[in-house]
Amino acid sequence: MARIFFGMNQSLDGYVDHMRVGPPSPKLFRHFIEQTNGLAGSLYGRHLYELMTYWDDDQPEWGAAEHKFAVAWRKVPKWVVSSTLTAVGPNATLVQGDLETEVRKLKAELDGEIDVGGPNLARSLTELGLIDEYRIYLHPEVLGEGTPFFAAARPPLRLAGSEQVDDNVMRLSYVPA
Repeated sequence: MARIFFGMNQSLDGYVDHMRVGPPSPKLFRHFIEQTNGLAGSLYGRHLYELMTYWDDDQPEWGAAEHKFAVAWRKVPKWVVSSTLTAVGPNATLVQGDLETEVRKLKAELDGEIDVGGPNLARSLTELGLIDEYRIYLHPEVLGEGTPFFAAARPPLRLAGSEQVDDNVMRLSYVPA
């Protein structure tokens, strides 16, 4: 049975604006490449999926690390939850039916980890009790505003682990209490 986790880069004040937190350091980017290589699948909301399709096509300015991430991202099966999209790209499946039924089916059929992309989708999955772990990549930035990591009231959690993944970023892992 697969485990579902929601993980994003977060500022000290709880926001997940990737444009304002800035690009990951080379060490953190390697961490994300390794994590992506190990995924059984990814669940995306429409907005984040549309941003991530950037990785579908090679870009001339990419270095070796970007190419490695793109290869890893392309091979991971993706499920995109949207009521407005009519089609999705390669290695992706559109989810428009009952979210709980579809996600429970994925958890039962897959082995390994499924990544959740986007705080709004994570909120829905949290309300359904379907997220097994929350991974906060805590950056030493204060944004003052933006999209919060938890798009609704934070569920009861307990700290399951922590790891310094580069000089300035800690990964905090929480599980439902």
